[in-house]
Amino acid sequence: MPAFDGQTAMVTGSGTGIGRAVAAAFAREGASVVILGRRREPLEEAAAALREEAAGAGAGATVTAFPGVDVADEGAVTGMFESLSGSGVKLDVLVNNAGVSGPVTCFANADPAEFGSAVDIHLTGTFWVSRQALSVMGQGGRIITISTFFTEERPLEQRPYRFRDPYTAAQGAKNRLAEALSWELRERGIISIATNPGPVHSDRIYKTVYPKAAAEFMRVGGFEGLEPAQVEQACRRLVPLLGEDEGAVSAGISGEAARLAGGAPDAGAEATLRRLLDKVRSVAERIQANTSGMIPDGQFLSQEQVAATVLALAGPGLAGTLNGRVVPADRVFYPVRAHVANAAPASPAPALSGRSVVIAVDAAAPAAARRAAYLAAHAQWRGATPVCLVSGDAPAEIGRTISDRFHSHSADLGDPAAIGRWFSAASANAGPVAAAVHVTGDVPDSPPLASMSRAEWDLLVDRFVKRPAAVLRCALEHFVPGGGSDPRLYKGSSGRVAVVVGPSLPAGKKVHGARRARAEIFRGALRPLAATVNQELSDVLGSGLRAFVALPGAADGREPDDARLADAFDYFLSPAAPSSGEVVFCVDESRKA
Repeated sequence: MPAFDGQTAMVTGSGTGIGRAVAAAFAREGASVVILGRRREPLEEAAAALREEAAGAGAGATVTAFPGVDVADEGAVTGMFESLSGSGVKLDVLVNNAGVSGPVTCFANADPAEFGSAVDIHLTGTFWVSRQALSVMGQGGRIITISTFFTEERPLEQRPYRFRDPYTAAQGAKNRLAEALSWELRERGIISIATNPGPVHSDRIYKTVYPKAAAEFMRVGGFEGLEPAQVEQACRRLVPLLGEDEGAVSAGISGEAARLAGGAPDAGAEATLRRLLDKVRSVAERIQANTSGMIPDGQFLSQEQVAATVLALAGPGLAGTLNGRVVPADRVFYPVRAHVANAAPASPAPALSGRSVVIAVDAAAPAAARRAAYLAAHAQWRGATPVCLVSGDAPAEIGRTISDRFHSHSADLGDPAAIGRWFSAASANAGPVAAAVHVTGDVPDSPPLASMSRAEWDLLVDRFVKRPAAVLRCALEHFVPGGGSDPRLYKGSSGRVAVVVGPSLPAGKKVHGARRARAEIFRGALRPLAATVNQELSDVLGSGLRAFVALPGAADGREPDDARLADAFDYFLSPAAPSSGEVVFCVDESRKA
């Protein structure tokens, strides 16, 4: 009898690639399959192929397709599950697979809307599909989330993934979300597991990620006299032609050359662009070869191997054993220098007289406002003028914790243009900005993830992922005006820092695992984001600027000590900090690796 006879499995992003391979594997093993995806044509092709697979299994399984469903679209996802519930469908397995490559560029050059869209698909899509699936899933259900190994930590390490900042932030949070769900759903008898398969043969890697990464190296490093903006524009149009026939490539090169030359044919420009495209292809192949060289057998996994892993995890044998685990399946040996540290080392007091420190705070709770006020007072004690930006949705009585003591303004912390204007105003009126600090506050304990509304979830993602990223990017743009579009401007820049003070670990002698796991969702987003941004700043852009993340709280439940945050602030502005690979500081911890 097929292993999943009589069961129903849903696979998101199942029109192509890994998702389609996973759905086919379930169909061959007798499961009825529910598939969904944004693009109608590939999903309908997949549905036809899956029906043949199901018929071959002889188990009477069905295939239900929901084309045009974007996992980030609240209404589409909710409507899909209402349809399933109305049809009496009971889901046994959910596989969260949907994803996009997202922007493949330095964080300083990333479009905020593209950053947010990538986070919405990978993180919010996973949450909302899982949350809605509970309406049609009972005891014994399994949620399998496919994520990435690049966001996982080893002692004192946090792997960066250059040019993939929103991807790493979302994936880091997604791994921790899978853990948090396992805590919350155990009373329902539902299992949650994440799996990180590592490099997999797919068109996304060969035709999108690697070539786009190669194009970004060309933009940053320059190519035969082309301006960075010209390289970016040319690659945006030409890189998708890799793998196409020579006629399409030649036509694309000719058209782009004419644009570069103001509409006139230009043989010299055509030759330059052809060399650019050849160089992009060569660098992409080198990236692929380097990655293969870090794998013991030198081989990426096939999509069918990933599907076999997912089926094994969803089966009755391993599912209960691995509930709540992130199964790395990490075949890549990728040594990195230390990125994660405990308390910051002692350092000389920074000289901040005549300079300003911008402190943005999501003052939705008293603890966040108190923490921001403590840092503002510390910056003032060091001689700086603190300028506080208080989130516009903060309750008035909490905002007064800051506004009654320091120069402050209500600000939309999700609006890059508004944040940029406040940075400029601070610099003009209070002195050059020495540091930008964003205080997120702590993750609230309720409501439970399993009953959380989409609006409540979106607010958490805004507070702990999107707004910190927006403030961080605005700080970098303020420190190096125009550096996003012209990366050459970053080279040699130094002396200023951006700091995100993330959510604390819960305090108390007996903290329930669910509370820790919830906080770790968003701490898990900020760690890989910081590691990736800083690898770009140091190794790619040649900058001495740094973006640090400070995470209060300790594993033993001690109350966070704001004095340790102040010590970290001093260290971040010391000459020693830019030369260190450590950019994530768990300031209240004293544990050894």
